[in-house]
Amino acid sequence: MRPLWKGALSFGLVNIPVRLYAATESKGLKFRFLHEPCLTPIKYQKHCPTCGREVPPEEIVRGYEYQRGRFVIIREEDLERIPVKTTRSIDILDFVSLTEIDPVYYDRTYYLEPAEGGEKAYALLLQAMEGAGRVAIARIVIRNKESLAAVRVREGCLVLETMFWADEIRSPAELNLPRQPELHEKEIQMARSLIENLSAPFVPDKYGDEYRRALLEVIEAKIEGEEVVGVEPEPVGKVVDLMAALEESIKLAQKAKGAEGKKRRRKTS
Repeated sequence: MRPLWKGALSFGLVNIPVRLYAATESKGLKFRFLHEPCLTPIKYQKHCPTCGREVPPEEIVRGYEYQRGRFVIIREEDLERIPVKTTRSIDILDFVSLTEIDPVYYDRTYYLEPAEGGEKAYALLLQAMEGAGRVAIARIVIRNKESLAAVRVREGCLVLETMFWADEIRSPAELNLPRQPELHEKEIQMARSLIENLSAPFVPDKYGDEYRRALLEVIEAKIEGEEVVGVEPEPVGKVVDLMAALEESIKLAQKAKGAEGKKRRRKTS
């Protein structure tokens, strides 16, 4: 892996040289748009309507539209002069409990690797955070954007999660939510029972991208010249009897849990 960022993790007066790596990758299938008559990939050009020609990369600059149709140009040297020290450091501000952070704040995940000379300080911070059960809240600038970040321990590694700022989180008050309907105690108990029957430890490997798998099967079938057989979608309708639906759901969940338990016992025997 190639590092996306190099700098230092600042912990009080301690500076730990680190490298930043993307921790995730998208496995989604990507399609290209083709010209159907000749199956040639469509080419997208950067075109200036004023000059009436394609624009080469060296003529493209960053512009901020401060009024409609009026721009100020920001060059690389302007970005380098920004008086923010987090351009080359991750400054730890506070230590908090992980349970205090709402997942809505998380954006992207990165791994932090100690650079030369930072191994001991890296290990010290990692063990101290693990022992305290705390997460570090920090600031970092990646690709000309400052982000709030959470630094935590995962599998013997420091992991950095970039976060949205508070004013970037939309309020659910903007939604047209219905008024709280009247719920009967038995309905609530049945719903809780269904949750209990569907409860299980979180095992990431248990879940897979079913849509991607099915899409690959379609692609492979078309490559082989086979006919693609579709599946009729289930009709979406209103739940007429909520209690009946809950009772049936509990029966199905109990049946599925029993089958899963038998499967696990066969594997261990």
